Amino acid sequence: MTIISSVLNWLMKKRIHQIELFKKYPNEVQEELLKKLINTSRNTYFGKKYDYKSIKSTQEFKQRVPISTYEDIKSYIDRLRNGEENILWPGEIIGFAKSSGTTDSKSKFIPVSEDSLINCHYKGGKDMLSIYFNLVPGSKLFEGKSLVMGGSGNIQEVSNTSYYEGDLSAILMNNLPFWAEFMRTPSLSIALMDEWENKLELMVESTLNHDVTSLSGVPSWMLVLIRKILEKGKIQTLDEVWPNLEVFFHGGVNFEPYRPQYESIIKSAKMQYFNTYNASEGFFGIQDQLDSDDILLMLDYGIFYEFIPVSDLNNKEKAISLSEVELGVNYAMVITTNAGLWRYEIGDTVCFTSISPYRLSITGRTKNFINIVGEELIIDNAEKALNIACRKTSSTINEYTAAPLIRGEDIFHEWIIEFDIKPHSIEYFTETFDNALKSLNSDYEAKRYHSLVLKEPVITSAPRKTFYNWMKKREKLGGQNKVPRLSNNRIYVDELLEMYNFADQIIKD
Repeated sequence: MTIISSVLNWLMKKRIHQIELFKKYPNEVQEELLKKLINTSRNTYFGKKYDYKSIKSTQEFKQRVPISTYEDIKSYIDRLRNGEENILWPGEIIGFAKSSGTTDSKSKFIPVSEDSLINCHYKGGKDMLSIYFNLVPGSKLFEGKSLVMGGSGNIQEVSNTSYYEGDLSAILMNNLPFWAEFMRTPSLSIALMDEWENKLELMVESTLNHDVTSLSGVPSWMLVLIRKILEKGKIQTLDEVWPNLEVFFHGGVNFEPYRPQYESIIKSAKMQYFNTYNASEGFFGIQDQLDSDDILLMLDYGIFYEFIPVSDLNNKEKAISLSEVELGVNYAMVITTNAGLWRYEIGDTVCFTSISPYRLSITGRTKNFINIVGEELIIDNAEKALNIACRKTSSTINEYTAAPLIRGEDIFHEWIIEFDIKPHSIEYFTETFDNALKSLNSDYEAKRYHSLVLKEPVITSAPRKTFYNWMKKREKLGGQNKVPRLSNNRIYVDELLEMYNFADQIIKD
């Protein structure tokens, strides 16, 4: 494996030079990319509808093509799923990624073209390794196996054609070259299993005896797997079963709430946690510094980016190009892709931490917030405040969700939190958390002033496995499924309270 590692290292370093080029000329790369996307799709149904042949500039493209949500393009995607071609992107769509990123009950089916598979998703995976090896030149990652925690999918037959439908991770693994199977674990037959709990047991059994050097997956579900491995092996830390483990490539949710738990069960000093920003719609960014988990926006994956200030979210004319973004502003992201998503509002919110090069952090979802009295609480505020409260109370959190609570004339935020390690005092945790939110969000602080508008948070400590069992009930176990964090209505909170019958019960010391 040493020779293979040397060759792969050499190939990856060549890519680093290309990354440096788009960091140096980001706006030129984006402008050229948009021209290519428009030109490639000029003869599609969508291209003809908006007369792509006559579009000469980015400004003209923005004026002519409307910003869309999934509901706006669902009829086109339905036609693609029924076997039609050349609707949004030329040629065949090879798969549809079933997205659970939405808070709606119904799923989204995001088209995956051959172009997006190769030049976006796979390219992102290869760049993730290239950047990692550039930062950790002594890595021995390729001398062991990569444990990849994927979802599931199935083949759909329509109109004399077929396509793969399921979690994006399943589509990616199902299309990998045969030689990639030798570098990963578990086997494809286990990795793509549909039944989550069965798959979990088989993953534990089939990976225990491998020399695993890297992990890839969503932090919440990977933690479930690791705990089962520790239980099965009757051991305290993962180092005892995989002594050469050196990196966890994670994405899907913010890693920070899970970091203390990972650090308690992986003691190795060489262990790295590497942040990525990938979704069903595309691979957007990769951490490129060891001392910061900010994400470098990848600009040559066939994705053209636009951004709408969240404060102007209802005014689509406020969408700006990458060259116009400012530091510290919360933006909703809009993408145009090589799978035929045209000016598509993805639903994520981001904030730029650097503009040379363009680095960002994910702040939440456009539909995941609480704003019942003008407090404008977003996920980024919540998770930073929870981290502060956990540090000060020596506690850790598995999962949480929150929503408004109205009792007569009194208005609260109600938080259901499943602790891994509970604080000694819920009252002190609540006070610390509340103060942290005030320090992070001036609107929240103003509404909490003397509790005149918004009362102190109500925190319910949920029993262990509350969120696991709730997700199981909703058929949302594993894959890219995520626990919804904040909601401006009480649908999720009431489901949980009813399920466990602990409504109005505030667990004390």
